[in-house]
Amino acid sequence: MAIELRDVSFAYPNGYVANENLNLNISDGELLAVVGQNGAGKTTAVKLMNGLNKPTNGEVLVDGVSTKEKSCAEISKKVGYVFQNPDDQIFNSTALAEIQYMPKYFKLPEEEIKRRVDKAVELTGIAPYLQMNPLDIPYAIRKFVAIAAIIATEPKYLILDEPTAGQDKRGNEILERIITELQKEGVSIIAITHDMDFVARNFPRIVAMAHKNIIADASAKEIFWNKNVVEEARIKMPQIAQAAYNLNLGGNILFREELTEAVR
Repeated sequence: MAIELRDVSFAYPNGYVANENLNLNISDGELLAVVGQNGAGKTTAVKLMNGLNKPTNGEVLVDGVSTKEKSCAEISKKVGYVFQNPDDQIFNSTALAEIQYMPKYFKLPEEEIKRRVDKAVELTGIAPYLQMNPLDIPYAIRKFVAIAAIIATEPKYLILDEPTAGQDKRGNEILERIITELQKEGVSIIAITHDMDFVARNFPRIVAMAHKNIIADASAKEIFWNKNVVEEARIKMPQIAQAAYNLNLGGNILFREELTEAVR
């Protein structure tokens, strides 16, 4: 099954068109990064996937069911969305209550709620903060509280909006562990990010957006070594790729080992 966007356009009530004629298919267990400059339509596009936005034209299908037929709450059982700013998502008085909220909303048995919460807490490493008010938790950790809350819903598809913003090296390592572990379970991860090094390390498929549309959908190497796409989407090459480019070492280098071998 999959998330499918079929000739999808979206316009806001004021008439502003944010997306035009999007066509995209995301399979089970796939890792996909959506990149492009601010205003390219990335966030609007992914909000179509979980029903926060309903298409003005075209159709969005989640496992064969149109999002027009379901509420956002119903779609969220399959498509989880973690906001860029955790303060736009978190509203409970403790981190634990935040993580428990959706499983309780779904009226799951207490044992199942505990299992899901324990799993989300272990993956995100936030056990020391569970009894704290989220507003008293450092911003970088607060982002993991928001992620844990969505992991606890056990979505089939997980959308991460700028997950590395505000994170240090340790935070990025935790994010990469989360992505690896969830993919092993068959979860598809869709990330919107400006962090191209994070993309290169974790997402074999990239969708580049510009001018409210998808301008390229290909492997990481194909995207980052296509200067036309890089320039049109206004993204940066990852550091290793940029170093290889500056040294005239040819295309398709993304990783340190590849750069070392090319230099030798």
